[in-house]
Amino acid sequence: MNVLIFGPPGSGKSTHSRTITERYGLTYVSSGDLIRAEIERGSELGRELEEYLARGELIPDTVINTLIISRLRRHRRNFLIDGYPRTPAQVLALEEYLYDHGMTLDVAMEIFITKEESVERIAGRRVCPRCGAVYHVKYNPPRVPGKCDLCGAELVRREDDRPEVVERRYDLYLKNMEPIIKFYKRQGIYVRIDGHDGIPQVWERIRPLLDYISSRESFRGRS
Repeated sequence: MNVLIFGPPGSGKSTHSRTITERYGLTYVSSGDLIRAEIERGSELGRELEEYLARGELIPDTVINTLIISRLRRHRRNFLIDGYPRTPAQVLALEEYLYDHGMTLDVAMEIFITKEESVERIAGRRVCPRCGAVYHVKYNPPRVPGKCDLCGAELVRREDDRPEVVERRYDLYLKNMEPIIKFYKRQGIYVRIDGHDGIPQVWERIRPLLDYISSRESFRGRS
């Protein structure tokens, strides 16, 4: 089973992606994780990527394509791609890769939330710079305000989590995803999931679909 998952900032797609990969035994390919890993390495590319994120701008297609396709070459089947493709050029790069390797996508799933919900979820997020723990001032506050429960470090808000940056990211998401969603609709694999409500409720909207696809692919494999 090969899955695309995407959604506006704060939609919960990364949280659900990890549940999906564990439940169905898929390789997790995350554009965000690949970008953050490069930033943490402190390379010249990482510094450039950090500047794009701080401004709330999209990273150039050539850079993202290289990061994603390089990862896919190491795990060619049964994958979930989180947050990619985000532009027509990225769709083309992915389609060319799949075609060259005789592969197809089973579903392109969007977890959708409103802009107001996106800003509330993201702007309230706080992270621990020491151990990486993630909190939210409303939904998951630390026991001591501003302090990490695990290591006691001062929590911070990432530059790209500021409300004005989140709003720009949301608007860019809608603008850039419109032609991509149309493309996957024409292919008959696009599904929109309502991302409002809690994680368990949203998961119960996702699970039946993927259970069906998984059982279908298992049947094909036996026939």
